Amino acid sequence: MAQTTTGTVSEHDESPPDGVDDAPTVSCRRCGREWSLGYELDELLVGNQAVTQFALDHKRHTGHFPDDVETWRATCEHCPDGVERLSEEAVHRWAETHARHTRHAVAVHHATADETTIVNAE
Repeated sequence: MAQTTTGTVSEHDESPPDGVDDAPTVSCRRCGREWSLGYELDELLVGNQAVTQFALDHKRHTGHFPDDVETWRATCEHCPDGVERLSEEAVHRWAETHARHTRHAVAVHHATADETTIVNAE
């Protein structure tokens, strides 16, 4: 025999009232706009990676990152090649691969830091 239970909505229900958008927002002074991350959260289901996903998509489609996104940068000291990445691991991977294949030294630094690391070919 199946058991039936009746439930009520808890008074601790954390869903926002109808019409309230509690999604975080990202802005870009260069574009003069602000976006809600509701799409990344509700449609793409990327959870706590919503800001990262938006930043990558924004860069891919506009050529620049939105405000307050701090990147890691790798710049070859011998040729015009270089990259900008959101994670330190990704920029070091690129620098090591570039140095390995070209034997060029690559400078790696964070956008807000004074310290630079040089990656050399082995």
